[in-house]
Amino acid sequence: MERGFWGNLKNPIIGLAPMDGVSDAPFRFMAAKYGKPSLMMTEFTNVEGICHGNIKGLIAFLYSEIERPIVAQLFGTDPASFYKSTLVACALGFDGVDVNMGCPSKKVSERGAGAGLIKNPPLAKEILNQCQQAVKDFAEGKNPQDTDMHRDILKFIREHQPANFERKLIPVSVKTRIGISEIVIEEWVKHLLETKPVNITIHGRTLNQMYSGLADWEAIARAATIIHQTETTVLGNGDVQNLRDAHEKITKFGLDGVLIGRASFGDPWIFTGVEKSHQAKLQAAVEHSKIYEKMFGDSHFVAMRKHLGWYCKGFPSAKDLRMQLMTSNNATEVEKIVQEALKTFI
Repeated sequence: MERGFWGNLKNPIIGLAPMDGVSDAPFRFMAAKYGKPSLMMTEFTNVEGICHGNIKGLIAFLYSEIERPIVAQLFGTDPASFYKSTLVACALGFDGVDVNMGCPSKKVSERGAGAGLIKNPPLAKEILNQCQQAVKDFAEGKNPQDTDMHRDILKFIREHQPANFERKLIPVSVKTRIGISEIVIEEWVKHLLETKPVNITIHGRTLNQMYSGLADWEAIARAATIIHQTETTVLGNGDVQNLRDAHEKITKFGLDGVLIGRASFGDPWIFTGVEKSHQAKLQAAVEHSKIYEKMFGDSHFVAMRKHLGWYCKGFPSAKDLRMQLMTSNNATEVEKIVQEALKTFI
């Protein structure tokens, strides 16, 4: 088992969870700069899309050096596409690859991807085997251009491969859930462990629960007992409220760490345990918007607005300020709105 950066992480591990439509490069940059979590994962990216030349999908694979260790998360159902997409992740200099076996989205799970893989252990294991074979082959000299990878993807690699790129054997991990409609995590992780992934992250809800109800950390703990009979590490995920809560759950449920998801919205400092002032958070909103605009331009600035809303909470004028920011079209407008709002804090 190649542990890679996982073997160098300090315990307990407290990382940033991958979140579709949220944990893009600007969001991760802010978390890295102000919180420095143990690790980060990209938004999940469709392997079949990559192999068909979907450049838009590779926007999720943009990252900055400050984000390391950074893990590329993949989803899909075709083992051959996982193999080739893993080669792409290796060539882009990622520190690891994570296979998404936990997304509960209907359009993902109904075609057997994401959490849908829980009901297809043979396919799940073949996917992991293909990812592990790809990182081994890449370390030994194979490249994406040695396959039938789409030329647009090869061009993306040439344009975005890090300047300090080095060929290395990177680790493969999994993120999953406790079941489909019923809790089957104990049997499910036994299947996953047959492939010896470096880490298994478990979200404590079933596919059918989506994000409703409470995460079942007792189920995660039972799985952790099984996982700890091997060299694989285990992280919990679901409803972690803050750094103190993270440490309590790690200790109580016998885990190597946790991934924090929704609690990080509008609070890149959450990984430090330091509660920042509302002024600091609003200034961070401005910085975040500038980074977003620099990376993506202002033509799709609407996607930034939800982040701005998350920075505005917990103070009397938060609702009014949030409504103003929801109409902003660029970072200049955001800065103007926030500067006016900050005058009321003095």
